[in-house]
Amino acid sequence: MTNLSVNLNKVALLRNSRSFGIPNVIKAASTCIQAGAHGITVHPRPDERHIKPEDIYELAKMLTFEFNIEGNPSLQFLEIIREVKPTQCTLVPDAPEAFTSDHGWDLATNGFWLKPIIQELKEIGIRVSLFIDPDLTEIERAKEIGADRIELYTEPYATAFRNNDVELVLHQYKQAAKKAQEIGLGVNAGHDLNLQNLEKFCSIPNIIEVSIGHALISDALEMGMFNAVKKYLSILTHN
Repeated sequence: MTNLSVNLNKVALLRNSRSFGIPNVIKAASTCIQAGAHGITVHPRPDERHIKPEDIYELAKMLTFEFNIEGNPSLQFLEIIREVKPTQCTLVPDAPEAFTSDHGWDLATNGFWLKPIIQELKEIGIRVSLFIDPDLTEIERAKEIGADRIELYTEPYATAFRNNDVELVLHQYKQAAKKAQEIGLGVNAGHDLNLQNLEKFCSIPNIIEVSIGHALISDALEMGMFNAVKKYLSILTHN
């Protein structure tokens, strides 16, 4: 079974539109875990438009399950990671002004400075994942610079699924996952996965974890957070 990590960024985004803490990020995390989610993901950005550093520290106090913190490894981000020591740190090549994550790492350009960061995080007991396009060469480079896992960037798959032209793109992801697994990398996935496209994507063998935020939080507006998590888990359980 593929594990589900719920990304709470959109809960924080809604919370930040007012000044009195509703909805509550910590309560949302608790509800997700009570419903059976395997972990919680947050992705702080420099402008703090959703998750804030204080959210991360509060979540770290109450989490007894997998905590995944994503982001570009800026000095501020790495300071938080060193203090919190999450289960997993997913390094993402977001520019500060990025609207959302929209590409994987170019490791030919960035691998040399990511390598010592990865080594440091692993030395303090943090599993390191790299946000990667389904590119076999980049996957090999991820292994070379010491990553434990990759997170496949799945927006191209989601777009192809919406356009009813998914088989060729899905094949690329299957090949990417197979390559990563053959060289000893764990495979996570995330971005625009939802109730419609998740089952087909997770037909790819041995996807360890999917991180889902926007779609799940949107579904929760209709069915409630607890039931939304259960719905996603029901799909993952059958794969």
